[in-house]
Amino acid sequence: MKDKQTNQEFLFDKVNYKILLIGIGVIALGFILMSGGGSDDPNVFNEAIFNFRRIRLAPTTVLIGFGITIYAILKNPNKKVNSTNI
Repeated sequence: MKDKQTNQEFLFDKVNYKILLIGIGVIALGFILMSGGGSDDPNVFNEAIFNFRRIRLAPTTVLIGFGITIYAILKNPNKKVNSTNI
């Protein structure tokens, strides 16, 4: 039998993986910003769960992270840009 050598290619290029990891990091940062604000005593209500960081900043950060990951998936590094000189 012959030794068949398979040439495996990655689905994305190195740039796509870097952008994807940045997006995942931004999503993780958003979830970290959402955490906390609990109370040790269940009978005591803590107003900290309604502050700007948890209501506005963290969900926006997560959505930006999802946008970055979608961009990383859809980015085609093989696409050539045609530049026309005027």
